[in-house]
Amino acid sequence: MSHPDAALEPATADNQPGTDFIRQIVRDDLAHGKHAQIKTRFPPEPNGYLHIGHAKAICLNFGIAGEVHGLCNLRLDDTNPGKEDPEFVQGIKDDVEWLGYHWNELRHASDYFEVFYRAAIKLITDGKAYVDDLSAEEMRQYRGTLTEPGRPSPFRERSVEENLDLFQRMRAGEFADGSKTLRARIDMRSGNMNMRDPAIYRIRKIAHQNTGDAWPIYPMYDYAHCLSDALEGITHSLCTLEFEDHRPLYDWFVDAVDLVGHPALWSDLPRAGLPTQPDKPRQIEFSRLNLSYSVTSKRKLAQLVAEGHVSGWDDPRMNTLRGLRRRGVTPAAIRSLIERVGISKQNSVIDYAIFEACIRDDLDQVAPRRMAVLDPLKLVIDNLPDGHEETLSLANHPKDDRFGQREVKFSRELWIEREDFAEVPPKGFKRLIPGGEVRLRGIGIFRCNDLTRDAAGQVTEIHGSLDPESRAGMEGSNRKVKGTIHWVSAAHAAAAEVRVYDRLFNVPAPDDEDWLSHINPQALQIVQGWLEPAAAAAEPEQHYQFERMGYFSADRYDHSPSHPVFNRIVTLRDVWARQEQA
Repeated sequence: MSHPDAALEPATADNQPGTDFIRQIVRDDLAHGKHAQIKTRFPPEPNGYLHIGHAKAICLNFGIAGEVHGLCNLRLDDTNPGKEDPEFVQGIKDDVEWLGYHWNELRHASDYFEVFYRAAIKLITDGKAYVDDLSAEEMRQYRGTLTEPGRPSPFRERSVEENLDLFQRMRAGEFADGSKTLRARIDMRSGNMNMRDPAIYRIRKIAHQNTGDAWPIYPMYDYAHCLSDALEGITHSLCTLEFEDHRPLYDWFVDAVDLVGHPALWSDLPRAGLPTQPDKPRQIEFSRLNLSYSVTSKRKLAQLVAEGHVSGWDDPRMNTLRGLRRRGVTPAAIRSLIERVGISKQNSVIDYAIFEACIRDDLDQVAPRRMAVLDPLKLVIDNLPDGHEETLSLANHPKDDRFGQREVKFSRELWIEREDFAEVPPKGFKRLIPGGEVRLRGIGIFRCNDLTRDAAGQVTEIHGSLDPESRAGMEGSNRKVKGTIHWVSAAHAAAAEVRVYDRLFNVPAPDDEDWLSHINPQALQIVQGWLEPAAAAAEPEQHYQFERMGYFSADRYDHSPSHPVFNRIVTLRDVWARQEQA
């Protein structure tokens, strides 16, 4: 069977132009001839999988480039060996493509390690960098505080010749880890602590996932990141607000190295197959995406995995992009969320309900309908003969005829949801009660006449009769009955493992010292459900609305028609809002 949801969902990200302040800057720069073409980049560190917060940066960088016929690179800022892994590199590439975007070039910061090294030599020669023997703790002490200026290192005034000799010996692997650091000579009294002689290189004798054992020293992120942007000709370097105080350092490194004016530093890159046209990028900051009921710290996400609170980085309870994909969230829903929250400089926390609404809005359009029962109670239609069987034709989507029809088997014995029956109904209950009537979806009106119980008094079967004059299409079907419930034929239903997922945390702001105590124990409940056969035959990652139950997706890895496994993506309505008001 084809996938209506796949056919109707856009194959790539929407190119609808936005009106935020960054897009306005970009358009003004183009209009005034500052740039002939816009070039952006998405620069994640490959030390973990991407999460929902990264989606905002992906949509912004790739989106802007697409809107103005520019280019966007995917660059792995891999300057921290030991925490990085090729598995994360591949995961990042997969996630970007899954969201619907395609990069101009795939680059790595490690592609430029020789350039960074030569640039550091230039800074030393220009008197703008020195080798320091202070330990990391001593450097922190000398750095000062927000209210007290820093103190110069006793090694700050080494000669150019001595610094060149020491740095080259660092490169040769002569010194122990942490024994020496290359620092920029800027201003130890600066009010911006990032400018107080920041580190440029540190000694780390550890293999790198891309360059192996070639380097015993590695550049610091602030140094490598801005020079990578400049080498790639990035026009607008878009980053989150926590880097606003780093912008003066970003500009200082770009100006002090001056890649545009010193092509000897990078002239070997084009010969190595890395086209290079350096430019001076402009850093612009925007607010990150913060969702309630969520954490986005990579350290905390890794801790959830390492300590077994979740089954892995792609656990559907996780807000990693891999986890959201496995749960069944669509790329279109994530892009819609980013569009709704917008781009600004104001930090805020977005209600998780907004994300869920984006998911519902998308799936309502693209998910075919099926019937499934997750907490079964048997219903027996006594006025039909044993072995009764017929085939009904039901719409795959009530709002879109393009989805067509499907055949559904109907028989004398059905499974219904246990919550659709109440011996002592609460106020406003509109479903089945003893002696009451309810409409069975697509069939007719059923009356409850009798109950069967087990030894403990639990109701195990509902017995009653189907009004033959109320069958679909007959005049009696217009008779008013308050409730309509869904069902599956007991004789034909397919057993399925259904993983009922919910929010991972049970408080809006779980990101405190005791954050693990806020894990929602009800975030995953596994039940055996009964599905109509057309649902069980789904392919992995196919979406459905299980009528009256929510939106579900066939598990990406575990599902097969012979062993159906479905994940609940989201409920049909916001049940958390009622809980929060209670």
